[in-house]
Amino acid sequence: MSASPPIATTPQPATAPTPAADPFARPAHDLLRAAPEPLPPPTALVFASPHSGSIYPADMMSAARLAAEAIRGSEDAFVDRIIAGAPALGAAVIQARLARAYIDLNRDPWELDPAMFEDDLPEYARSRSARVAAGLGAIARVATEGRPIYARKLTFAEAQARVDLAHRPYHDALERLLAAARAAHGVAILVDWHSMPAAAAQGQRGRGGGLCDIVLGDRFGAACSPKLTGLVERELESMGYRVARNAPYAGGYTTEHYGRPARRTHALQIEINRSLYMDEVTREPTEGLARLTADAERLTRALAAMDAASLR
Repeated sequence: MSASPPIATTPQPATAPTPAADPFARPAHDLLRAAPEPLPPPTALVFASPHSGSIYPADMMSAARLAAEAIRGSEDAFVDRIIAGAPALGAAVIQARLARAYIDLNRDPWELDPAMFEDDLPEYARSRSARVAAGLGAIARVATEGRPIYARKLTFAEAQARVDLAHRPYHDALERLLAAARAAHGVAILVDWHSMPAAAAQGQRGRGGGLCDIVLGDRFGAACSPKLTGLVERELESMGYRVARNAPYAGGYTTEHYGRPARRTHALQIEINRSLYMDEVTREPTEGLARLTADAERLTRALAAMDAASLR
C-alpha cells in the first residue's frame, strides 16, 4: 500500500450520525500515539477500532435509499470510548471516522459485489466470498434486517475513491504502527476491537455457561500465540465476563491479514456484546459503558505488563 503520513488527533466520539459536510476536512481515521514521534512506542500494543466511525459522506447518501439513521446498526457504537484510555497506558490506537457502511476497513478493499455496480469490475474485485453473498462486502449492499442501502447501482470509480480516501490510508497507518512496535520491542501485538448485536450471542455459550459476553477471535490459533489469547481470556473471566473463542466470530480481514506470529505480529479480535453497555433500540449508552471502559483499561495494563518477547 502507498504511504501516507500518520495523523495524531483527539477522537470525538459521536452518539448521532455526524454531519456529512465534515469528512474531507480531516483524515478518515484518528491516530493516537502512546508517545510522540520520533520516540519509540512504550509497548508493543496497537489497538484498532475499524467500525466505530459515524460519518456518512454526502457522496454515499446521495446514492442511498435509506437515511443514515437507518444504517447505523452496523456501527460499533462507543467502542472508541471503551478504548479511549489506551494511549495513556502505552497502546497506540487507530480508529475509523467514516461509517463502516461507506467502506469496511475490516474487509479486503476489493471484496466487492459485482451486482452492486453498473460497470464491469476488474477481475481482482469480483468477490464470491460468503460476506459478499450476505451483502456485507467492503461496500455493504444491505443494512440491518437486510434492507438495501442504495437506490441505484454504483460505479467502480466510486468504490476506488472510497478505497483511496479511507481504506488505503487506514491500513498504511496501521502497518506503520505495527512496524514501529516490532522495531522497538521485537514483536507487535494488534488487538482489533469490535461490538456485536446481542442477537449474535444467542446460542453461543461462554466457558462457564450462559450466553457469551465477549468473543475472542484468533483464527483458531493461527493469528496469534495461544499465550496471548489465554491471557486475555483469563483477565476477562476474572472480571466476571463469559468468554467464547472463535464462534460466531473467528476474526476478520484485519486479524487474518496481520496475524503472522512467525513474522513477529500477533493479532486478536475482541467482540463485545452490545447489551453490556448500550440500549440497542435507542442507541444510548447504559451504566455498563463506564464498567467496560474501566475493565478495558485493566486489560490494557495486563497486556502492557506481559513479556511480549515471550510470545511464540
